[in-house]
Amino acid sequence: MNIIQHMEAAFLFSLSVAGVASVAVEAIPPAQASAPARIEVVAQSSMPVVHVTAKRMTEAEKRLSLQAERAGSTTGGIQ
Repeated sequence: MNIIQHMEAAFLFSLSVAGVASVAVEAIPPAQASAPARIEVVAQSSMPVVHVTAKRMTEAEKRLSLQAERAGSTTGGIQ
């Protein structure tokens, strides 16, 4: 209950602390770097493009491929 009675004083105190802190932070000189960082960007004249020409497997081809894969795997799936 005591804090509610002194709410105006608490607000003024926090406002004054924030004001003093902002002035103190503004007074700090900015950091000076010893050497400026150099960034070089190289742009390629042409972007490499990959063309994929393939056809989808039919159901029969998928089944045969899966059977061949299972028959060739004698280690139980660990290669």
